Amino acid sequence: MVSLQASTVLVLPSLSNRFIITDAVNAPIYLKYPKISVPKQPNHSQKQQIIEELNRLTYFSSREAQQNTVTKPEHPKISIATLKLYAVLEAVSDRIEMHHNISQQRANWNSLLLNSVNMITLAAVTMAGLAEASGPQGLGLKVSSTLLFAAGTGILLILNKIQPSQLVEEQRNAVRILKQLKTKIQSTLSLRTATQKDVEEAMEKVLALDRAYPLPLLGAMLDKYPNRLEPARWWPSNKLSCSPVYRSKDSDCNNGWSIELENEMNEIIAITKSKDVDDYVRLGNNALGLSKLLAVLGPVLSGIAALGAACVGHGGPWGGLVAAIAGSMAAVVNTIEHGGQVGMVFEMYRNCAGFFKLLEETVESTLEEEDLGKRENGEIFELKMALHLGRSLPELKDLADKSRRNGGSVDEFASKLF
Repeated sequence: MVSLQASTVLVLPSLSNRFIITDAVNAPIYLKYPKISVPKQPNHSQKQQIIEELNRLTYFSSREAQQNTVTKPEHPKISIATLKLYAVLEAVSDRIEMHHNISQQRANWNSLLLNSVNMITLAAVTMAGLAEASGPQGLGLKVSSTLLFAAGTGILLILNKIQPSQLVEEQRNAVRILKQLKTKIQSTLSLRTATQKDVEEAMEKVLALDRAYPLPLLGAMLDKYPNRLEPARWWPSNKLSCSPVYRSKDSDCNNGWSIELENEMNEIIAITKSKDVDDYVRLGNNALGLSKLLAVLGPVLSGIAALGAACVGHGGPWGGLVAAIAGSMAAVVNTIEHGGQVGMVFEMYRNCAGFFKLLEETVESTLEEEDLGKRENGEIFELKMALHLGRSLPELKDLADKSRRNGGSVDEFASKLF
């Protein structure tokens, strides 16, 4: 046998060519171990370098962690006046909901009570006619008709006393004005820092609204039949504040006011006094007179019908005839008064007159302020006045010029809205 002279060399990669085993046929195995070197212990300077490197890595890692951490922003401090104004705002929102709900309730009262009274009255008229035709056998119908007329008269007296349609209009006006107050408070909170004066003014306006449009009926209900119409007043009785809510930072030293603008405002207010307010007071007094007449005529006719029903069968056919005619007329009168909502019309005129009274006092209190910086910006004030009257700015200036040329006499109303 021929000996193999060749040899096979196996290399272990895990030892990185350092540990080699040589295997040959018919030859001994030689193991060659790698030389292992032991690292030297670092000296003092090397230790210092390692410590500094570790400190540097620790610093940068902690700084990076702080940057990645989301920090919560600190809330700015809120003043006590701002918190109080927010409390007033919550109360105003609650009152809006209360007046809205009560207006719907009283609208239901008006329709349900009117329908009930008319049904009772017409049913009593029918029974009175049948009792008259039945003769002595119609005693039950006669009694029933008399009781129905009496009950209808009592319900009608209560209905005329409270005037549900007028109550509904009061609550509608309260909702509208409270929404205006809510918007004004929100504007104050968003545009500038609230003050104690803002809180006091908002409180006074809320309490004035409570007095002008009370929610309860017993003891606090407004008189539905006054001697004459007085414009509604839902703002504080003291001098109106002219503190500016909106101020233009780019305005000049006059704050947007001029002699021409003041004269224009005076002319407009003179027109509202002589034309708009007088017209609404006159129409309101006419509606008040009609309401008083219908409020008396309805129960009187219903009472006459009750007496006529009680006299059915005594003294000829006149009892049944009187009951039928008076009862039918009472139903017509009730429909005109409450179906036509005469009380609501009176309240609408009263509120319109109060609106122009508010414009008048607002202009007067603003012009009485001699410090122009404490007034609301003149351009914004003029814009608001034009919007309140339903006019553009050129139309408002033309109306004032026309009044000035004619000595305060104009043939048109200041407002184009109503």
